[in-house]
Amino acid sequence: MKKRLVVLSMLMLTLTISAQKKWTMQECIDYAMANNITLQKSKLQKQSATEDLKGSKAALLPTLNASTNQSVGYQPWKDSGVSTVTNGMVNTKVDKTYYNGSYAVNAQWTVWNGNRNTNTIKLNKITEDEAELQSKETANSIQERIAQLYTQILYLDENVKVNEQMLETAKKNEERGQEMVNVGKMSKADLAQLSAQRATDEYNIVETRSQLLNYKLQLKQLLEITDETEFDVAIPEITDTMVLKEVPTLQGVYEQALLNRPEIERSKLAIKSSDVNLSVAKAGWLPTVSMTGSFGTSTNSLSSNGWGKQMKTNFDAMAGVSVSVPIFDGRSTKTSVNKAKIQQLSAQLDLLDQQKTLYSTIQEYWLNAQTNQQKYKAACATVESEHQSYDLLQEQFRLGLKNIVELMTGKDNLLSAQQNQLQSKYQTIYNQQMLKFYETGEM
Repeated sequence: MKKRLVVLSMLMLTLTISAQKKWTMQECIDYAMANNITLQKSKLQKQSATEDLKGSKAALLPTLNASTNQSVGYQPWKDSGVSTVTNGMVNTKVDKTYYNGSYAVNAQWTVWNGNRNTNTIKLNKITEDEAELQSKETANSIQERIAQLYTQILYLDENVKVNEQMLETAKKNEERGQEMVNVGKMSKADLAQLSAQRATDEYNIVETRSQLLNYKLQLKQLLEITDETEFDVAIPEITDTMVLKEVPTLQGVYEQALLNRPEIERSKLAIKSSDVNLSVAKAGWLPTVSMTGSFGTSTNSLSSNGWGKQMKTNFDAMAGVSVSVPIFDGRSTKTSVNKAKIQQLSAQLDLLDQQKTLYSTIQEYWLNAQTNQQKYKAACATVESEHQSYDLLQEQFRLGLKNIVELMTGKDNLLSAQQNQLQSKYQTIYNQQMLKFYETGEM
């Protein structure tokens, strides 16, 4: 019985620990890379492209197939047959039903078709590489979304703490106001304002917690976690050193991103693909050379020869070479070539567009990191100043030297300064994280 209780206690402890698991951002990323459905679908597309590549390589080999045909015939008005003499008597047998059998093996090999087959292999290899890069793009998009949600959760978590501190202050002010009303130093109208402020702070906490739960839910859904287990994230310590660390140069991040971002590599592959497509289109002007070969035999039940002899005497083998030279195709090849050239230009423009988009994205992250870093420095000084001012206002309010309006204004100013500090803090962290991701490919 004691052993059962021990095992049960350990199981409950394990379940409790599991339920209380807090996910780091890296754990979220690792889990999403293994379980996100969109990412899994993109990997299947890559597998499909790999099969196409294998099929195009196999198309270089000759085809070989065996065939047989078995048939029964009937000649109802046939009046002649096979005569045999038995014991001095002539017997004639007329077979109106007969049986045919044919057997053949055929081979065909396209020796040369203007390199269409080899260029098809190149195209399918490029398609496979593009599918791999598309999968990486999807993975990057998921990681960026995780970083965005995770940073928002960190911001709201700290924002809840700030609002809770404001609520505690509001409660103390309300209690102090009640004491002043009791001794006739404050009107009930002013006390009502303090009570309203306390209620507002309570509402702000509820609203912020609701937003926090919503972002956690979004992150949980992104990870494809569908069970009822409570989901929570680990809250790392964010120091001033982390926020104020040097922001990498815009040009340095951009140059590294050009080397490792999959969307840029995929655009380059699209140019290669358009070059190969042009070669495939031009092959329409070139001849095609093929080789064929076959051998076979046949049997017939009406023959006087046996099955084995018929198989031998009716054996037939054939080999040949065919050459097809295009002369006039109704401008089909010319149209294909021109469209392939247009696709070349389009692919080159797509690469330029991707490069410009990448630069704009990195520039936005860089500018936001720089700006919010400066905002954070200013906000820290403002918070300290507003905190000292509000502490002084509270003391003066307690002594009856300041009224309720001045106290609430000071509290609003402090809260506004703290909110600005939090926003600039986590905006800086997020944009720095994105710059690192675009520069190194790692979160």
